[in-house]
Amino acid sequence: MVRISVLAAATLLALGAASVADAGGRPDLVKQGLQAGKPFADGQLIVQYRSFATAADKARVQKILGVTRADKIGAKGGRSGRRGDTDLVTFASGSNLEQKMALLANDAAVEYAEPNWLVRHMAVSNDTYVTSGQLWGMTGTYGSGASAAWANNATNCSSVVVGIIDEGYMYSHPDLADNAYKNPGDSTFDGVDNDGNGLVDDVYGWDFDGGNNSVFDGTSDDHGTHVAGTIGGVGGNGAGVAGVCWSVKLMSAKFLGSRGGTTANAIAAVDYFTNLKLAGVPIVATNNSWGGGGFSQALADAIERANSADILFIAAAGNSGANNDTSASYPSNYTSANVVAVAAIDVNGGLASFSQYGATTVDIGAPGVGILSTVPVASGKGRNATVVGGYASYNGTSMATPHVTGAAALYKARNPGATAAQIKAALLNGTPTPSLSGKTVTGDRLNVSGF
Repeated sequence: MVRISVLAAATLLALGAASVADAGGRPDLVKQGLQAGKPFADGQLIVQYRSFATAADKARVQKILGVTRADKIGAKGGRSGRRGDTDLVTFASGSNLEQKMALLANDAAVEYAEPNWLVRHMAVSNDTYVTSGQLWGMTGTYGSGASAAWANNATNCSSVVVGIIDEGYMYSHPDLADNAYKNPGDSTFDGVDNDGNGLVDDVYGWDFDGGNNSVFDGTSDDHGTHVAGTIGGVGGNGAGVAGVCWSVKLMSAKFLGSRGGTTANAIAAVDYFTNLKLAGVPIVATNNSWGGGGFSQALADAIERANSADILFIAAAGNSGANNDTSASYPSNYTSANVVAVAAIDVNGGLASFSQYGATTVDIGAPGVGILSTVPVASGKGRNATVVGGYASYNGTSMATPHVTGAAALYKARNPGATAAQIKAALLNGTPTPSLSGKTVTGDRLNVSGF
């Protein structure tokens, strides 16, 4: 069972930095995460093997660690990249993680070993139901400019797919159902792994937290559903909300559960979309409204694999109000060219009080305060209770990020030949905003009016 182990991190540091320094691809950043008390999964390590590692090597490593279980990270059936396997290994809870990592420091078959950090979504609060007229993020003076783009007939995004790495989302919601994408390689619930990726009936995506194909599990998946509505709530249907990209197709890689999520499952989710892209699914970007873990070389490698597949990785800057230039926030601080880090602004164009920022590490601002979008809500009580589609207003860099992801889809739909680099350049060519000057790389807020 995964348990948060912050106190264990203090134990690692007390035992000395020498062996911790051998713990990861960037041991200095792993050490920083431990010093900051970042929580990690007790009794687990992510182990990156070298390309020449054999089955015998892996068996030896598992014996050294006292491993009770080892699982490959990422969708089965092939992964991009030239490294060997990346395994999540499990051993006795309460074990001294520093000593476990030290055992592998000089093993020729192991490139690095690191903690399996725990992360969470990046929403900070929610309000009561707000009418659909308050979509300032689409229509307001300091909004994304989406309504101006719609007026210029920029509404058809049906050729583009976006991956939501988050909680699950309510694909049956009346304002999302028409945009729920089905995996073309495994499009029916027939109990067969038709596309051979090791995931049976991943029709709408996969739940890496639960290990099944149920990417929507009820009202607890409100954060992922809210994100989905901002990216691609159905527009022009006379009801509810409209996302930045009215008809973009949405697919889920659920990895956040009731207690947050793990780095290992985040890696699996990123690789899942990379492998779908390599199989021909037109994925332009993933939305990553989550964070809180320490540096992970394995996750950085997965993001780089997505970069090689021409997929943008759009990430929330974080909600602590901190400067990411001096206190790194992951995954938004990863340095792959496909990463777009997003801060939140309010209805008056001010940097949100909770939003993290960074003149060299956070790219752009987008609406993130009082954002109305889709959520699942409970109707009725007891055995007669059902889940229906509703709406609510949330705050957070989690809410700013899907504005940018929807914008990426909108630009790609209008410019089918655009590469990820070209889309990123268009996203970052926003409107100068005083509150973001010296706080973000561009000093701009998102503006899609010219798309």
